[in-house]
Amino acid sequence: MNRQTQQRSGFGYFFHGIELALTPGIRRFVIFPLLANIVLVGGALFYLFSNLDSWITQLMGQLPDFLSWLSYLLWPLLVLTILATFSYFFSTLANFVAAPFNGLLAEKVEAHLTGQSVNDDGPLAVIKDTPRVLAREWRKLIYVLPKTIGLFLLLLIPALGQTVGPFLWFIFTAWILAIQYCDYPFDNHKVSFNDMRYNLKQKQSKAYGFGALISIFTTIPIINLIVMPVAVCGATSMWVAEFKK
Repeated sequence: MNRQTQQRSGFGYFFHGIELALTPGIRRFVIFPLLANIVLVGGALFYLFSNLDSWITQLMGQLPDFLSWLSYLLWPLLVLTILATFSYFFSTLANFVAAPFNGLLAEKVEAHLTGQSVNDDGPLAVIKDTPRVLAREWRKLIYVLPKTIGLFLLLLIPALGQTVGPFLWFIFTAWILAIQYCDYPFDNHKVSFNDMRYNLKQKQSKAYGFGALISIFTTIPIINLIVMPVAVCGATSMWVAEFKK
């Protein structure tokens, strides 16, 4: 098997995505997803860090007095949870805006890895296909939204939300981010959303590992601005090595 298309761990696909995003011939297709991520996620994080301290104080104030000793343990968990929540929400918005360009990036990465074109229709076809691509983004949003609301309500429950919620949110975010980015190469081949989810469930350890690393990097300022195109490239590498056959 070609080194470019060899099977990897979930972490390995993410790091391969970095290598692919820097590859000549691929770099120019990274620009538009990168710009969308910088504008939306960068602006969101500026707002977040301007208000983070007051939000943490309010959440910690909901703890009963007999659990006040947990505050030193829960404070970093809450910070990470809020960071992950904000980053995930605005990354989702950025993905919605950049979806047609992410699909095009996935096409070019797959062509680079396999030597075979995915679509030969040209840039005009990408524009014409935008409504269908955006409809697919809505399908993902409908899948995610009820679960997101449920977890958010859990975070508001005193004691339970602050202890169990962050762990459940991290696991949930890892799965959803794997779905978000792997969907681009699947969708390029018109694989249905439900079939795509089924395929990922067959290799959950790789999907969760890939999504978990994306989740971690989306909480790190500056680095999170470049995560989107890297994740698209890594997800396409996973598609070619694990699922395309």
